[in-house]
Amino acid sequence: MPREPRPARPLDAAALDRLALRYVERFATTRGKLADYLRRKVRERGWHGAPADPATVAERMAALGYVDDRAFADMRAAALARRGFGARRVAQALRAAHVGEEDAVAAIEPAAERPLDAALAFARRRRFGPWAKAAPDERLRERQVAAMVRAGHAPALARRIVLSPPGVPFEGDE
Repeated sequence: MPREPRPARPLDAAALDRLALRYVERFATTRGKLADYLRRKVRERGWHGAPADPATVAERMAALGYVDDRAFADMRAAALARRGFGARRVAQALRAAHVGEEDAVAAIEPAAERPLDAALAFARRRRFGPWAKAAPDERLRERQVAAMVRAGHAPALARRIVLSPPGVPFEGDE
């Protein structure tokens, strides 16, 4: 007869600190994401003892240097830009990660300065425009433009890249 799993013990302040430390040692994160994680764990397991605020625990981890929102924003923005995502999509990802406005603006700046580079990287990775094997039909072309716009690129730039003939180097004037 299979044994039923024991219910998890309710958390206390020390257990919440241990969870936070375990999380920051495994993942690059922000104060906001860490606080959300800790709130979810408290909701799932319950609480025992004097109340503790997950946001306070996240702030303490940041004060100790275990969480750095600015470094996280720089790292995430650079990674997304290398993959070909535009500044708008990078800003969206940083908002979702609870990065503060000041840190996000500073991290997005390099990607926003070179929109053509990011758009071409995205097109190269997805084999759109000059990197396509054959010219797409109208329906596929519109889907490719839509994919580039969802990736954070300007519609006019996306259309110029997708309309470029396959095998011919892209001549960008930006």
